[in-house]
This record gives sequence, C-alpha cells and structure tokens, in this order.
Amino acid sequence: MYLNPDTSNSVKILVVGHFGVGKTTLISSISEIEPLQTEEEITEASEGFDDLSGTPNKTTTTVAMDFGRLTLSDTLVLYLFGTPGQERFKEMWEALSRGALGALVLVDPTRLHDSFPVLDLVERFGLTYTIGVNHFEGTTEYPLDEVREALNLAEDTPIVHCDVRDQTSSAQSLITLVQHLMSILG
Repeated sequence: MYLNPDTSNSVKILVVGHFGVGKTTLISSISEIEPLQTEEEITEASEGFDDLSGTPNKTTTTVAMDFGRLTLSDTLVLYLFGTPGQERFKEMWEALSRGALGALVLVDPTRLHDSFPVLDLVERFGLTYTIGVNHFEGTTEYPLDEVREALNLAEDTPIVHCDVRDQTSSAQSLITLVQHLMSILG
C-alpha cells in the first residue's frame, strides 16, 4: 500500500503481556513485513527465573523485542513493538515505551495473576491500553466480564477475545486499541 508521507500518520504501539502469552505470535500473524524477532532457545540459565509451568512446550523466548508493521489505511500505519515478558527484562520497557501511543495487553485467562505486574508497568508508563484475552487451544473461553472483574479493570477499558495465531483476530484486537485511542485523543 502506498502511503503519502504528507498525509500519513505512523503510530508506535506496544504489544505486551506476561511470559508465554503470545506477543511474538501476534506480531508474526499480523505484520505485513518480515517481523524482527529476538527469539532464543530457553536454556538452563533461565531456571529459577522463568516459570514454564503454564507453557510446558515453550522452547524459545524473546530476549529483546519483536517488531512488525501493519498498515490500517492510506493514512495510518502501526509500528508494533513486542516486549519481553520476563520480569528480568522490564528495564527494556522504559526504552520501548518512549513515544508509544498505546499498548495491547495480552492476557492468558488461566494465568491472570501473571498479568498484574504487566498492567502495573503499563500504568506506570502512562500508556492507554486495551486487553486482548488470548484463547489457547484446549482451554475454556471465559466471559469477558469475568476477566474484567478478575483483573479489576475500569469499565471503560476495552477488552476483547483474540486468537493471536489468527490474522483477523489479531487485527481486530489492534483495531479495538486504535478506536479506543481515537476516542480519547479526539
């Protein structure tokens, strides 16, 4: 898609969430360019740091960031930055959050307790956000009002179901964030 630089807007968006929630998969499913990924094999060095109990088949992890791009219209391009999900990489958040307009916070409804430190960081950096409840194969799809209550979200915080493996579902999650940002920014 051709973008006229005089009339186009580019927006930096963070894709955040706890370890193993699907940030890399979302960016891979939606990016119109070959996504930059900093995936490395999980090694013994992560023992005692990374809790693999919720993701027993996970063999790689993001060690810096993921990056992708999505053109939503002739005048709007999203630059997507996926943050690492481990606590030990939270220093990267400060750098990645600079200039970001908002964040899509991915949550796993079976590990909601892991989402609270992520929500704390998003709020600490003053980012407007929406919640994408990632659906993992073989798990229950919880009602959004129950997830909202469990996360203690404000009523005006958008929350949607998503399947990060599916391009359309990933796009809808990002569109929900953009619409929320537009309603706030006018």
